[in-house]
This record gives sequence, C-alpha cells and structure tokens, in this order.
Amino acid sequence: MTSKKKETSLSICVKDLTRQYGALTAINKVNFSVKFGEVVGFLGPNGAGKSTTMRILSGTMSATSGSAWINGICVAQNPRKVKRKVGYMPENNPLPVDMRVVEYLRFRARLKEVPKSKLNDCVQRVMETCDLARTARRKIIGTLSKGFRQRVGIADALLGDPEIIIMDEPTIGLDPHQIQGIRKLIDNLRGKHTVILSSHILPEIERSCDRVIIINRGRIVAAGSGHDLRQEFLPGNRFSLIIEGTASCVTSCLSESGFDTVILESTRLSNDKLELILRVDNGDAQGLRLIQVLSGHNTFTLHSLAPFEPTLEEIFLAATKRSWEETLENKPKISA
Repeated sequence: MTSKKKETSLSICVKDLTRQYGALTAINKVNFSVKFGEVVGFLGPNGAGKSTTMRILSGTMSATSGSAWINGICVAQNPRKVKRKVGYMPENNPLPVDMRVVEYLRFRARLKEVPKSKLNDCVQRVMETCDLARTARRKIIGTLSKGFRQRVGIADALLGDPEIIIMDEPTIGLDPHQIQGIRKLIDNLRGKHTVILSSHILPEIERSCDRVIIINRGRIVAAGSGHDLRQEFLPGNRFSLIIEGTASCVTSCLSESGFDTVILESTRLSNDKLELILRVDNGDAQGLRLIQVLSGHNTFTLHSLAPFEPTLEEIFLAATKRSWEETLENKPKISA
C-alpha cells in the first residue's frame, strides 16, 4: 500500500505540524491521526496549542511547517476543498445576536454552498438533530440561553453533512443539564462523523470520547484510550477498601502475602471505618485473591473491596507533569 493510500484511509493525519507567531512557537512538530467515526478528545492546559491545531485542521489558519491531511486532502494545498469536508465550531461560538435561528442557518448553508434545492431540508435536518426545530426555530439568537447558542453553533458545524466535525470547547459555560444535552448530541454523531472536541470538563471527555490526545506546551504528550493511558501513566492495580482498623495493618498483611502496595488515599468515614485507595504494583493483584488474603487477618475487619480506576483528570495531571519534567531535564544548563 502506498503512503497516499494509507493517508486516505484516515479521516485526519497530522505530521510534524508547527505554528510559530514570531518568536513564540504555539505548536511544535505535532503528530497524530484519527480514524473515521472516532470521537476524540483533545486536551491541554490553557495556551497548550489546542485551538491553534483545530484552526489549522479546519483550514482557517496556515501552519508554519509540517502537514495536515483531511480525508487524504492536504489542508495547505486545498484549504477551500477541506472546508467542504469539515464542520468547525470555534471557541466562544461567535453568533449574530440579531438574526433568527432559521435565518442564520440558511445564511450559513448558502455560504457553505449547499445546493438551493437541498437547502431547506439541510437546515431542517440539523435543527432537528440539535433539538432546535420545535423550541428555537423562530427565536432571535440574542434571546437564547448559552446552551441553545451552543446547539446553534453545532448545527452550523453540521450543515452540508461534513465528514469531520471539530468543536472547540462546546460545553464551556454550560450548566450540568445543558452539558448532558450536548453529550447526547455528540453521542448521536458517533460512527456517522469523525469528531474532535476539546474541553476543560474532563469527565465529559471521558464519557464522550473513544480516545484522548493530550497536548502540553505545543507538543503531544499522550494519546490513546483511557485504559491505555492508565497503564502508561498510572500503572498498577488500584482498589478501594473500607476497613475497621489501621492502614498499616492492611499494608503489613499484604506485604506478608507478597504484595507490593502503596496507600494513595486514606479517608476516615466514621470512628470505626476507614476508606483506603490502594495501589498494588506486583503479585496476583486480583480482587478475589485480595479478599481472600485480607478477610483472613485478625488485626482489622474488611467491609468492602472494589476496583478503583484513576480518573482522566489524574491521567491528565500525570501526563502534563511528566512533560514538564522532561522539558526541565532537556533544558541546557547555563554555566556560571
């Protein structure tokens, strides 16, 4: 298979993508790929390069060097053609406050060169997908809540049935109910479109995305499924235990049975009960085996034991911390 065929088998392929603003390097040799139908979360601290990368992929900004391919089309060489294949919702979702929802979407559909014969059906379809048809069709955008404005922005991105949807902070400023509505909307896109979205609400990324890409200081520092990232950045099996007794008794018991353990958290639930988050780095760290070992000890009482998975927030902090440490290690030392 030629390299070109390999590229066309992917929705998005990014190679050594770099963008500089004078002396400032916003992104530096960024590499990643996304398969068709995937929902991918793009995470990073403020100023990490998320929005810059998304703008380049959408064809609204040029790269300084490197390449980005959308369905086998080079963004730099064919930005107009790429824009037909990408629906882009920028951060803060700028919308005209004096237009009605249906008027704005018809206007945007014409700009996106939707054929006149299909324009009304296209607008109606995206309004129904984003739950705007019955509740907000004739409303003036300036009177809408933040949640409905975000829906209008997503409807805009869906116009013309693009193969790739890019959303920069689609849930920013929303309350929990509005976030849940946007999450359901994104779930409806799964498998029908390739979706890349950034968000600072990490639990939403974890619920909505098949895979996560983490960027820090303009470089990709981690990429993979939640399971893969847990294994890379927070290895070892974790368990939540509720006991009557002390943490030292638990670690002593497990050590005697050949387990190498670390207490990550200890929370007093009551005068008698203690909750422990335990990491087991070696041994036969299966729940049933641990129950057998811990239940047979007379210095404490085991009430419950359950697997405990690190959150995406913990993975994010571990990945960015590692990248900072590697940057410091590679920084040239200035001699006195």
